[in-house]
Amino acid sequence: MFRGIDEVDWASLRHAYGSAEDVPGLLRGLASAAPAERQTALDAMYGAVHHQGAVYDSTLACVPFLFALAVREEVPDRETVVELLVSIGDTGGPRDDLAAGARAALRARAEVFVPLAGDADAGVRRAVPGALVRFLDRPARVLALLRRRITVERDDRVLLALTESLGLFVRRYRPDGLAHAAEAVRLLTELSGPPYGPGLRLAALGQLAGCAPELLPADLVPTAVHLLRDRSRQRARAGHPYDGPGPYDGPGPDTLVRRLRRLRPSDEEGSRLMRTLHRALGGRVADRIALLRGQLTSPDPLDRCNGVWMSAGLLREWRTGRTEPVTLIGTQLGSEEGRLHDAAVSVLVELFALAAPAADHLHALVTYRPELRVRHGERGSPTLGGPLKALARAGDARATPVLAELLAGPVVPNDLGLVIPHLGRAALPLAPALRRRLARVPLDAPDPHERAVPLLSALAALGDAESVPAVSRLLRGLPDGPRRHETVTEAAVRALGAFGTAAREAVPDLRGLLETDCAVAAADALWSVTGDADAVLPVLLRELTGSASGRRRDAAALLGRLGPAARPALPGLRGMARSGDPWERVTAACAMWRAADEPERCLPVLRSAWAEHPGTRRTVAGCVAVLGPAGTPLHDLLRAELASPRRHRTDRGGYGIHQDLELLRVCGEALAGTGHR
Repeated sequence: MFRGIDEVDWASLRHAYGSAEDVPGLLRGLASAAPAERQTALDAMYGAVHHQGAVYDSTLACVPFLFALAVREEVPDRETVVELLVSIGDTGGPRDDLAAGARAALRARAEVFVPLAGDADAGVRRAVPGALVRFLDRPARVLALLRRRITVERDDRVLLALTESLGLFVRRYRPDGLAHAAEAVRLLTELSGPPYGPGLRLAALGQLAGCAPELLPADLVPTAVHLLRDRSRQRARAGHPYDGPGPYDGPGPDTLVRRLRRLRPSDEEGSRLMRTLHRALGGRVADRIALLRGQLTSPDPLDRCNGVWMSAGLLREWRTGRTEPVTLIGTQLGSEEGRLHDAAVSVLVELFALAAPAADHLHALVTYRPELRVRHGERGSPTLGGPLKALARAGDARATPVLAELLAGPVVPNDLGLVIPHLGRAALPLAPALRRRLARVPLDAPDPHERAVPLLSALAALGDAESVPAVSRLLRGLPDGPRRHETVTEAAVRALGAFGTAAREAVPDLRGLLETDCAVAAADALWSVTGDADAVLPVLLRELTGSASGRRRDAAALLGRLGPAARPALPGLRGMARSGDPWERVTAACAMWRAADEPERCLPVLRSAWAEHPGTRRTVAGCVAVLGPAGTPLHDLLRAELASPRRHRTDRGGYGIHQDLELLRVCGEALAGTGHR
């Protein structure tokens, strides 16, 4: 298996963490008789040699030895080796030379996969069909192999893999008009109906939805729901029902590992089947919501658990305007199955305001199960429990008295202050308690960041001017020290700025910070408190050209707020508007427009950033809002955004949802003329 391995100069090759001299040991570990050693070696291969899908010169050097492992029947877990080979050969773009070399290496040896398609090990047979489609460049032969294996195969999981490979075959060859692709579509259509079992039929429907949607049945959703429930009944009869709490649901510390294990789908095959169908349906939101309704009302808790996670996927990407999936997720909170309950809580936490339809269920959980209000992790400080965090993030006023109880108790989660802004004015009764806790933060603590910053953010959001003395105490009393202290100082300064003229007693403190690393934040607060442009303009001119990118952007944003008083900064802003950083360009263009009314310079910058860098849209929309009628030339972008069914960012999880809701709010205010100057 390893002939020639010692002749490779591994020390001169590289992987993600440097020299690849450890790779021969990893390859030998893949062939070990000890399961733990094999798993450790495989983890290291993915962690270093194929780190996050990357291909290194050491990855290419491994390919011949991985093939040698794959064909030796005495090697355990050979399917993992085949899967690793497929991943190595199916990564990177066309301009990535190493990735192209990997694909070429896999194609040069693709004949090795042919006999493995009929291997005695079902795991190997399951891993091979995708390799055949990807790397054996003889479509007629590949299709014949897949067709024959479907005829003789008896293992359901292998049949599912063969079905998925037919879909991959169609996607690879149909755009070229290859006749073999039409035959593969016909096979998929045949597999989607009787006499095949419900799981296989679901798999075929998912593949058809992705490669030949015109052939889907008109009653796709009812058919899919019916097949899903048939499959669940078959699993139960075969002795694979949900069997109550698992090993990670019982007593013991609530570690990250325990939570991750609980949140993994216990029916991963069912999850994959339905996720494939959802992904293929894409923007057919009405069909996907109907499909989720079927999943979330299934008698089988595993189907409902998968439905919860897939609802999150839909809501992260699409502005559905429908509350039904969230309401149905809320009903899962009463489930006795720990995995389903945890999934529902985790999803509702990341929905922010969209979780409102489930608020009654969240409030009931918070009320009747007080032990869920605070989560005590394995290490570190306690944090808010998921149900209470979700209720507060949804903006539900019923969270306020519960948070008040926590503030009055002996254990107060450090992140409690972070949910206050989502409650708005409903959280005003909490201001005195928040203020008192801020006043008790020890100034000599090694790291006051975790305790102070959430409290400062909360009091700033509430505009609690009575907390000025407590905030000033932090500014004056924190010792010079680590960067975390700078974070507390900036948060304190921003809180004073949020209090406006009520923070006049802190003006000397703010002036004293104008020559520090917190200069821009101090200038921002000073402007908010005094409105004295002359006091802050020299600081901003200095920071605009001589500081790090983040501080330059903050300086430009404040210059925009100064309006015409910022004209001396126009040369620097114009240079910044040509920056390679889209955030710098947008911030500078907005400031130029507000300072000098130069739409002809600013419009092209803002339009291109809106189209090419969706993350900047909130900043652009905010600029349009404060410009009032002068921002009319960009109103078409805002109207198109409000009409779009898709969220502007889909790569940020729950925070992407929150940011998208904020963007829509600002767009609406700008078009209605209610933006704040």
